[in-house]
Amino acid sequence: MNKSELVAAVAASAGISQAKAAQAVAALTDQIANAAARGESVSLIGFGTFSVRERSARTGKNPQTGATIQIAASKTVGFKPGKALKDAVN
Repeated sequence: MNKSELVAAVAASAGISQAKAAQAVAALTDQIANAAARGESVSLIGFGTFSVRERSARTGKNPQTGATIQIAASKTVGFKPGKALKDAVN
């Protein structure tokens, strides 16, 4: 399912127009991204938790030349599914 299919499904499920559903989906994704940028986690009970995770600096290899390179420390967004989502999948 891509974003436009999600918007259509939300519109049909909630009985609203696709324009309103698109605004709701955009607002949700924007708020999750803003919270992650501030280093906060977003917990949606039953669905899961989005959180910022730290990656430490490490040594890697260039696959073309085989030379070792330093990979800088970075932050990434992780997702831990909630129990209800795990149960729905299984």
